[in-house]
Amino acid sequence: MSGCCWGVSSGRGVAGEALRGGVSNLPRAGGNALCGSFCVRKGGPVCCRTDGNAAGRTEQAALVRSFCGAFLPDFCYLRAKQYPNDMKKIAAMSFSAIMLASCGSSQDEKPWIVDRFDDVKVIRYEVPGFDELSLEQKELVYYLAEAAKCGRDILFDQNCAMNLAVRRTLETVYENYAGDRTTAEWKALEKYLKKVWFANGIHHHYSNDKFVPEFTEGYLLTVIETIPEEKFGDELNALRGEVCVAIFDPAAYPTRLNQRAGDDLLLTSSSNYYRGVSQAEAERFYAAMAAADAGNPEPVSYGLNSQLVKDEAGVLRERTWKVGGMYSPAIEQIVFWLEKAQSVAAEPQKSTIASLVDYYRTGDLKKFDDYNIRWVKDTLSNVDFVNGFIEDYGDPLGRKASWEANVNFMDSAACHRTAVISENAQWFEDHSPAAPEYRKKEVKGVSAKVITVAMLGGDCYPATPIGINLPNADWIRKEYGSKSVTIDNITYAYDMAAHGNGFNEEFVLRAEDRDRMERYGKLADDLHTDLHECLGHGSGQLAPGVSGGELKSYGSTLEETRADLFGLYYLGDPKMVELGLIPSLDVAWAGYAKYIMNGMMTQLARIEPGKNVEEAHMRNRKLICEWCYERGKADNVIEWVVEDGKRYVVVNDFVKLRALFGEMLHEIQRIKSEGDYEAGRELVERYAVAVDPELHAQVRERYYALGIEPYGGFLNPEYELVERDGKVVDVKIVYPTDYAAQMMGYSKNYSFLPLKN
Repeated sequence: MSGCCWGVSSGRGVAGEALRGGVSNLPRAGGNALCGSFCVRKGGPVCCRTDGNAAGRTEQAALVRSFCGAFLPDFCYLRAKQYPNDMKKIAAMSFSAIMLASCGSSQDEKPWIVDRFDDVKVIRYEVPGFDELSLEQKELVYYLAEAAKCGRDILFDQNCAMNLAVRRTLETVYENYAGDRTTAEWKALEKYLKKVWFANGIHHHYSNDKFVPEFTEGYLLTVIETIPEEKFGDELNALRGEVCVAIFDPAAYPTRLNQRAGDDLLLTSSSNYYRGVSQAEAERFYAAMAAADAGNPEPVSYGLNSQLVKDEAGVLRERTWKVGGMYSPAIEQIVFWLEKAQSVAAEPQKSTIASLVDYYRTGDLKKFDDYNIRWVKDTLSNVDFVNGFIEDYGDPLGRKASWEANVNFMDSAACHRTAVISENAQWFEDHSPAAPEYRKKEVKGVSAKVITVAMLGGDCYPATPIGINLPNADWIRKEYGSKSVTIDNITYAYDMAAHGNGFNEEFVLRAEDRDRMERYGKLADDLHTDLHECLGHGSGQLAPGVSGGELKSYGSTLEETRADLFGLYYLGDPKMVELGLIPSLDVAWAGYAKYIMNGMMTQLARIEPGKNVEEAHMRNRKLICEWCYERGKADNVIEWVVEDGKRYVVVNDFVKLRALFGEMLHEIQRIKSEGDYEAGRELVERYAVAVDPELHAQVRERYYALGIEPYGGFLNPEYELVERDGKVVDVKIVYPTDYAAQMMGYSKNYSFLPLKN
């Protein structure tokens, strides 16, 4: 249910809080050049990267504060030596750009966007601070990164049973075709392959619809015939007909994830979590498991790591994903690298990795719970990771988890805001609009930090969330807490890629809203993500006897709705100003205006004509916005405005909008706590699904006229061990810029599964 947060807007503009002033010719502390910047915090200045003396740093901070005349928490201010007498230029720069550039980023001349195709842009991200890690930490990152790359095939197969065969067929063509690569059909084939790589299969990663090829089956077969059969191998050659059906037959595998009310969600979905099993059969199977475990205060997440199949005798059984079970060849490789990581990790992380390995070897979900408890209790390790079958968004029943991984380390300079939020977790819980009986009496184990991601894998790659909150088991959250992260270098890369794209000018009607978004948009996004992940998912509690699975196919949407509402409600609380997290409520108003615009309007650019909203995060945002629009009509809280034939949505009363967020949070928490399926279903189907075709067409026309791709994903860095006399002496990092080369390299070096699993 929900462990991740995806950015609310694909049209992220200038990266939020721009400097309102600058300081020229700041002194150098202790004779050092420093990093050209320093961080101002409530407790005093902290240099981003320096060995200068404390007195010098304090002197610099005082100069900044006196010049700016305002306290802005956790902001990094540029030493503007290169911009004397040019305050306007400094003010125009985004905070994020200044922060990373001045703190040692290797931006050089490389473009941020390294590839563009269809509705996708591929962005490189940097890993600032990696060189400052200790050798042991660098080596740990390397081994965990290798493990993160070894499960790629698992996700492809989970998404659709034909994905590996399609991908490998097209990759063989891509590598070996010696004919004309300038023709329109070749370019179309190449684009299709890039889309398959990006989506980890033949279905769009967000809409779930199958890709429509812009080349013919005849062309593909003609190209294949020019390549020696041995290049494909016997297994691929035998599946050529099935591959063509999967690509070209619109009736075959039409959607990865069907959530239409009234359909059999399993038999109409192409994901590979069930085989030959109807929705009713699967629900009865797992209901029986839950009944047998009724009353257990520590229930395992039944079905999380298995495929449910019907054998020849018609008996349902699970194929567990473990060493010696389904997906064993890939899992064995993951385990190999995890054990290498274990060898260089310190306690308690060494024992945490060992428990994850134990889970992978046995497939025992109780051991997975043991691992999660160890992981959430480890708040000391600087280098951290996610690796396993985690999120259930891809399963129509919200039960089975896709494989994902990331590797990260703490951004200590940026962790101030999450530390403040975590320290006040009980206050936020106590003042929640939720009914008192559905609030936690004691908030335990809330851990939140800002991280720098070093590697993305599985369902986090190429597209990735910008925030994570884990574990997902409600009883673990209640008894042990949760660990939340905001991924700073990813949001920074998004902002760099979107800088100056004209999005706000096209879709934000009022100048005052544009101004607030330019000044505070990045900060509002970051804080909303922090609140969503740090507290939102971990807030509230279930009523006695409620297990957490009662909301079925609507569970993911409603859980994201609950976490988003928690973040929105508290973003506009004066407590945020009191805690020094925002300079004024203008930050919240910037976030509210952007959220409403996205949920009611601009996210429609991501949906194909004639389609409704299917993806859980998009449904969640539409549900919130449309509900608030309807509830606030009498007071004109949210208004549709037409100007020069263009539709805009504006917020007229931010205070009343916040009150509506609170009212809705009260109801959504009740629905989750009581497991009220019918109430949840009614809300989602009424507000979150249907699309106005006229508005949809206009949004798409205006959006695509800007040349903006609505989806973004990432190119991973490459790491290389430096060895001397058989010992690792360093780990080097390189930033590639060739998307196709990275994908082909991963398929050559990290592909371990057979075509049929």
